[in-house]
Amino acid sequence: MKEQQQKQQRLQVAIDRGGTFTDVVARKPDGKIVTMKLLSEYKEKYDDAPTEAIRRLLQQDAKEQVAFPLDPSTIEWIRMGTTVATNALLERKGERIALVVTKGFCDLLYIGNQSRPKLFDLTVTIPDALYESVVEVRPVKNREDLRPSPTSLYTSIVSFPDHEKRVGQIANEMGFTNVSLSHEVISMQRYVPRAHTACSDAYLTPCLKRYIDTFSSAFQNKLEHLNVLFMQSDGGLTPVDKFSGSRAILSGPAGGVVGYSATSYTAETDYQAVIGFDMGGTSTDVSRYAGSLEHVLESTIASVIIQAPQLDINTVAAGGGSILSFRSGLFRVGPESAGATPGPCCYRKGGPLTITDANLILNRLIPEYFPKLFGKNADEQLDIEAASNNFDQLTISINEFLKSNNKPLLTKEKVALGFIHVANESMSRPIRALTEGKGLDLREHALACFGGAGGQHCCQIAKVLGMKTVFVSRFAGVLSALGLALADVVHEVQEPCGKSINNENWSFLTERFQKLSEQGINELTKQGNPRYKEQFGFTLPDRPIIVDDIRIRALAKSAMEINRKIDSRSDNSSPKEEKKVSCYFDDEFVDTPVFLIENLLANDQIMGPAIIIDPSCTIVVEPDCQAFVTECGDIRITVDHKKDTSESTELDLIKLSIFSHRFMSIAEQMGRVLQLTAISTNIKERLDFSCAIFGPDGGLVANAPHIPVHLGAMQEAVQFQMRALENNLNDGDVILTNHPAAGGSHLPDFTVITPVFHAENGTPVFFVASRGHHADIGGLTPELTDCLNEPGKLPNCSGTRTLMHNIADLKAQIAANFKDNAETAVRDLLKTVAKKLPEAVDNCLKAKDFMDDGSEIQLCVKIDPDKLTAKFDFTGTSEQVLYNWNTPRAITYSAIIYCLRAMIGHDIPLNQGCMKPVEVVLPKGSLLDPSEDAAVVGGNVLTSQRLVDVILHAFHCCAASQGCMNNITWGDEKASYYETVAGGAGAGPKWHGRSGVHTHMTNTRITDPEILEKRYPVVLLKFCLRKNSGGNGAYNGGDGVERQILFRKKLTLSVLTERRSHRPYGLNGGESGQCGKNTLKRADGRLINMGGKSSVPVEPGDCFILLTPGGGGFGTKTTDDQNTTPSDDEKKAELKNFFEKGSLFDYRMTQEGA
Repeated sequence: MKEQQQKQQRLQVAIDRGGTFTDVVARKPDGKIVTMKLLSEYKEKYDDAPTEAIRRLLQQDAKEQVAFPLDPSTIEWIRMGTTVATNALLERKGERIALVVTKGFCDLLYIGNQSRPKLFDLTVTIPDALYESVVEVRPVKNREDLRPSPTSLYTSIVSFPDHEKRVGQIANEMGFTNVSLSHEVISMQRYVPRAHTACSDAYLTPCLKRYIDTFSSAFQNKLEHLNVLFMQSDGGLTPVDKFSGSRAILSGPAGGVVGYSATSYTAETDYQAVIGFDMGGTSTDVSRYAGSLEHVLESTIASVIIQAPQLDINTVAAGGGSILSFRSGLFRVGPESAGATPGPCCYRKGGPLTITDANLILNRLIPEYFPKLFGKNADEQLDIEAASNNFDQLTISINEFLKSNNKPLLTKEKVALGFIHVANESMSRPIRALTEGKGLDLREHALACFGGAGGQHCCQIAKVLGMKTVFVSRFAGVLSALGLALADVVHEVQEPCGKSINNENWSFLTERFQKLSEQGINELTKQGNPRYKEQFGFTLPDRPIIVDDIRIRALAKSAMEINRKIDSRSDNSSPKEEKKVSCYFDDEFVDTPVFLIENLLANDQIMGPAIIIDPSCTIVVEPDCQAFVTECGDIRITVDHKKDTSESTELDLIKLSIFSHRFMSIAEQMGRVLQLTAISTNIKERLDFSCAIFGPDGGLVANAPHIPVHLGAMQEAVQFQMRALENNLNDGDVILTNHPAAGGSHLPDFTVITPVFHAENGTPVFFVASRGHHADIGGLTPELTDCLNEPGKLPNCSGTRTLMHNIADLKAQIAANFKDNAETAVRDLLKTVAKKLPEAVDNCLKAKDFMDDGSEIQLCVKIDPDKLTAKFDFTGTSEQVLYNWNTPRAITYSAIIYCLRAMIGHDIPLNQGCMKPVEVVLPKGSLLDPSEDAAVVGGNVLTSQRLVDVILHAFHCCAASQGCMNNITWGDEKASYYETVAGGAGAGPKWHGRSGVHTHMTNTRITDPEILEKRYPVVLLKFCLRKNSGGNGAYNGGDGVERQILFRKKLTLSVLTERRSHRPYGLNGGESGQCGKNTLKRADGRLINMGGKSSVPVEPGDCFILLTPGGGGFGTKTTDDQNTTPSDDEKKAELKNFFEKGSLFDYRMTQEGA
């Protein structure tokens, strides 16, 4: 008892070391809670902010001067969160590391899952891998010896880690001080994510150790008798000796999630589910809490896959420093950020206009209450004059556009408020996806706001989302540090399993759960934690599943005790009003009272509009909102929602910019619901579908850019059905179509179209549609039921085995479409290209290319420089072919839209406006407009790529990419497997082509090697880059890949490929890339060239060798050429770009990789 009292009389400290500020929450021996905020870097004053904070805390109660090293006897515990690992990863400033891999896989992490992060980025910019060199090791057992064993599965290194352990021993003997073995870092199957995670661990852990050494050196006897815990990415604390790089990447933001969950999800709020909204200078973090922390087990950060438990924190590119711009008739916010240097325009460093500047000139930020940190001597206020002058210039350019389009002009204030509305809509999209995208009602959530910039936007975002409550903690400025003080200590235990769930295996699974639970309890007991809790994060649906891994999460409660209640007002007096400012809301300036949060007491009420000044943020209480001070001093804002009574269908530029986000959000939400309700693997797991919204004329309004080959193609399907059915559409009708002549791409792509009616309209007010890939559509087989075969009895229709008919239920009203903005962007592009027309022959941009069978695709693009229109004339293209690479008209339209969007270079609405300035001429009966009975399945995956090469060649944009999807299939009567394989990307005027990546009309992910070998009777012998297969030039084309697959049973192998005869062209003197090649190596050693398209039986021991094409080079390479390899400074500038992260980003990447 006496020992416990002594512990309670010692200092407890929670510290969040961020990139700019270090936040501190401490409980002093007398029980008083104190907070502190220091600059993280201030070499003139101190070496390390966290230890300086602890010194200052000790000094407050000391009679003598406290100096380093500090005496730890007066400290009970220290808890820390840090961005050291995050910054090292993003800036590529980790330790130099070497990667040891199985022979044949030296480039596996470079290739990754072979998808590109940005669908329309022709440069395919991907940060470098973390390792500096690769060592290939041949296993003791030759993998080729596995071929006589067709019934056994090749098991991953997670289950048999002996090889890794031996490599670790050798590395230690050689003197390596830090060795990360993948099976120890994360015991989960899947080679690529686990290897990435092991690399990140080796890359980041030494950085953490160096920082911990620096931290510990500030204490007597270092940390020997001091309880120090670090926050991990999963929201749990761990002892300092177990803190590793791969689990530290979200250490900083994780504290904020724990902080708002502990302060906002309480009895006082009726335990209402909470959305965390952390808006900083560069980006905004969004998360959700409803009684338990939401985790993901894998995420991608800066192109590195991290396979470790992490809180589901979604980061979007909208913060106070997001740069404002006006392009193609749309207000744009970010994703570029001004950062800390130069910062917003008002920071007096010559920075660009940002969201902070917009809030400043509307008087939502008040300079006198903002720290004086600006100017040459870092002692001046925010520069409102500079921000105002720059907004004057931007308003002039916007009004010039409006005037040329006969639109009403805007004031400077309306422009600034318009950008704020667009930013709010951008930040609302991930919140909708986290809730409505999962079938949850947003109105039943509260918005917990923190971060320096969030207070200015929280009420507006709540209004946009229909949320009724906003919660701002009294500790909002140091909420991450508070989260550290309230967090649990966590220990996780995990092991691979690989067993099916059935009666026979249930006792084994139960025993393993119990065993791992005991390990977790024992570990926490060793750490001195008396309590624990187990969490299991999966459900068991009513169908056979396999348990890949067993994971136990044990928790120990040891939070700081905080009496958060504050005094209440003894009389009926009103809160003290500091002053009034003229603040801009909607269409006018309004006198707005200003309050200091330090003067507010419990139960105080403040009617909006009002501004509440917190030392770390400014809270704007919008009109029709009311702020209430809780017993704990937190601010709870009630948001009143008033119906928009405007009946005008005329949309101004601001509304159009907002709807560009709103409509895309609806299309994305449709996709999430479609996935949740689907059964087929192609839709539910591979996410091979697209969703879109169409206007009453069938014109495309918004198409979520998931599958490039679907872009714009569904519009023709919708309009075909409108013409065919005329007025015979009723509420509740669902139209199913897949015919290529009716706007389809090929038979397996099934389109579901739903007309949406309004009570007062007899005709549809808009349409929604989804197109999904079904492997078993088409053909008449005995297994088909009579019911599902009914469509097959109609002329020109086919039967199906399965039918996807679940469509998302839209919850938004669409007043009009915004096609004019996409049209403006395309016309701007044509205007730029038109300036080069004198160089073109007959004012026509021409290009042609050949399929491997000799079929020719010809294109002449005629641009009218006065009307800013373009005619894409494919006259001269070869006639349709006997085989299946004919292409429906819709595919050509998709290829054109893809190319236009890629050449524009920034986000535009993907709708029918893209094609309004464009006329397309397709010769009837040609390869690109075949007859109704022509075979077209290959046109979707082969000819579409050649179309893109031809279009980009005509515009002289870049060299050809591999021009193929390399479709590979094998199987028998019981099972089959299908994959598409990466190649080289074409080089451009300022970039080298990326190697080993999918390009243009596909972005398909490839199956992980361990999963491939586990599920199929094959062994992956080799998967690496095909060196020097890209064309040389001033900028080199990307290399293709080499992939060798050994078969372990009798199967049928089929290949559907291109660029086996005609090389991907180089441009501007650049050399062409190498052709691809398909070779079958028989078990007896014979080599057989399979050609580009064939199907052959294979025997155990046969090996398929795939060489994919390289990309073309750009420019003539001479000895006088300057080095075109990006410099270190260019790479660092590239790495400063914003990186999205979180489950929503990973979901989008997965769908774009379908």
